[in-house]
Amino acid sequence: MSSSKVFLALTVPEDIGKKRLDSTLAELLPEYSRTTIQHWIENRQITVNGKVVKRKYLLTGKESLSVQFSPHETLSINPEPIDLDVQWSDEHLIVINKPAGLIVHPGAGNYQGTMMNGLLHHFPELAYLPRAGIVHRLDKNTTGLLVIARTEKARQSLASQLAERTVKRIYQAVCEGILIAGMTISKPIARHPRDRLRMTISHQGKSAISHVRINRKFRSHTLIEVALETGRTHQIRVHLNSVGHPLVGDTRYGCRTILPETADEYLIERLRGFQRQALHAGELSLVHPATQEVQSWQVDPPEDFQELVDLLSTDDTRNRNST
Repeated sequence: MSSSKVFLALTVPEDIGKKRLDSTLAELLPEYSRTTIQHWIENRQITVNGKVVKRKYLLTGKESLSVQFSPHETLSINPEPIDLDVQWSDEHLIVINKPAGLIVHPGAGNYQGTMMNGLLHHFPELAYLPRAGIVHRLDKNTTGLLVIARTEKARQSLASQLAERTVKRIYQAVCEGILIAGMTISKPIARHPRDRLRMTISHQGKSAISHVRINRKFRSHTLIEVALETGRTHQIRVHLNSVGHPLVGDTRYGCRTILPETADEYLIERLRGFQRQALHAGELSLVHPATQEVQSWQVDPPEDFQELVDLLSTDDTRNRNST
C-alpha cells in the first residue's frame, strides 16, 4: 500500500450545540474507534479552523476540521461476508445495487451488518481508505446505485465531482397525490431542531436542489423521476413532503396513504402494506477517475417497487374502462 497521507476535511454541523471535539469526531467518523481518534488529537493530526486543540475543546458548529493520517491506520469496522450486488467494478471503482434494508454506513447502534462491513470482506484494500471508499450514501430503505472508490486518487476525484455537482443521479419515486407538472424544488435543508432523526426545510440549512419530472399520473399518485443537483440527507423525501406530495410508504415525512376513490380491498391492503419509502436510485453517471471518460449505469427498480407501480397502473386502467 502507498505510504502517502490521507487527508479528511469535515464541517461541524451547525446545530451541534456545545460539544467536545473527540465526541463530535466519534459521531462524524463512526468507522474509526475512539482510541484512534484520541490518538490523532494527541499527535496533532487534527486541526480546528487550522489550529491544533485539545480533545476537550468545545465545538459550537460550522467549524472546519482537518484530519491527516497514514494509510496503515485502518478502520475499526469488522469485515462480514454480506452478499453485495456488484453491478460493475475495476481497479478504481465499484458500483453496487443496494437493496432495501441494508444500511450503508455504520453509526450509533449499527456497527454490524452494513454495506461497509460487506465491502471490507469482499474488497479488503478498502480498509486503507477513509470510510472504506464510500463517498455518498442511500437511506436504509432506499434502493439502487452507489459508487465506491478503490483508491485514494479515485476517492478524491469522486468527492470533487460530487462537490462540483457533476455526478448525475436520477431516482424513480412514487409520491402521494397528483402532480400537475414537473418542477424544480430549491429549498435549503437542515437537521430538525427537535427530532434528530429527521431533516427539515430551514433558511439556516444547506442549499438543496431537486429536479422533478412526471413519468405517469395515476388516480391518486404520481410516478416521478427526480434528478439531484445536490445530495443532502433525505433530500428527495424532505423536498417532496414540503410541496405536499410525500413518498408512498414514507411515514417519517408525512405519508398519509392516500387511497383512490372506489379502491378495492387488495389495492388498499398493498398501499398500506408498503413499509418503506418508494424511492429507487436507478441511474448514475460520472467521469471515470482514470480514463476521464463519462460512464453511466442503470438498474431497474426492485420487485416491490415495480409491483406497486403495476398495481397503481392496473387500478388506473380499470377505472378508465369503467367510466
